[in-house]
Amino acid sequence: MMYAKEVQMKDLFDQVSYQCSKAVISKYSTSFSLGVRLLHHDYINPIRSIYGYVRFADEIVDSFHEYHKKELLEGFIKDTELAIQNGISLNPILNSFQHTVNKYEIDRELIDAFNRSMAMDLEKTNYKSDEFKDYLYGSSEVVGLMCLKVFCEGNNELYDALNQSARKLGSAFQKVNFMRDFEHDFQYLGRYYFPELSDAGFNETTKRNIEKSIEREFEEGFEGVLKLPKRARFGVYLVYIYYQRLFNKIKRLPAENVLQSRVRISNSQKFFLLAKSYVRHSLNMI
Repeated sequence: MMYAKEVQMKDLFDQVSYQCSKAVISKYSTSFSLGVRLLHHDYINPIRSIYGYVRFADEIVDSFHEYHKKELLEGFIKDTELAIQNGISLNPILNSFQHTVNKYEIDRELIDAFNRSMAMDLEKTNYKSDEFKDYLYGSSEVVGLMCLKVFCEGNNELYDALNQSARKLGSAFQKVNFMRDFEHDFQYLGRYYFPELSDAGFNETTKRNIEKSIEREFEEGFEGVLKLPKRARFGVYLVYIYYQRLFNKIKRLPAENVLQSRVRISNSQKFFLLAKSYVRHSLNMI
């Protein structure tokens, strides 16, 4: 039995853990950081904890080349399982994540699928159609579903209704990331994700075909954004707008340019989009 003081100290440790997740999202992604800050207060820490978890796993497979990445990932996955089971971890990122997982009853299958995709990145350098579908589900769609679990707060009917839209939005975001990071992924990691590139390479035709699939997913994902609980809608809408702007910028570039440099949106543009989106949201124009 825990005494009141012990409970207070655990609460303090949980707060410190969430602060670590906040630091991760602030350092790694201006876009997601701003979007999360516009969610209802109840959602901010849980969504930050999900981002912190997936970001750390992604860093293992993408950045720690001078270390034994497979061992690091396996240890990270094992520590995740123990954290969820025990309800605590001395790794603050895992502690905040397990707190969110247990509180919102996030399905373990979603976490397992995510980690399977991270493991694929340790060995795969190009993907066939079925492999790419599995990879996308684990690396991006389940992340959208984890966030949806938080937003629905136990409303399984709403979760089921928005499930497909959340998956499509996560997939669209990930595909835009792949196009944005073509140069880095190919030059430094030796990877290319889109199956279309195996046969034809990246040219104007394959670029347009990929863009069409992203456009379809953005449309379906946006339908779900409009049906989110009001407390979550604006924050998710803002991230959607950021990715739409980035995608539109990529679409305007020739394939050769996309291959040679990383496409970005400046912070000043992001704050302009924030102001514009706030006005549209306030006037019920979304």
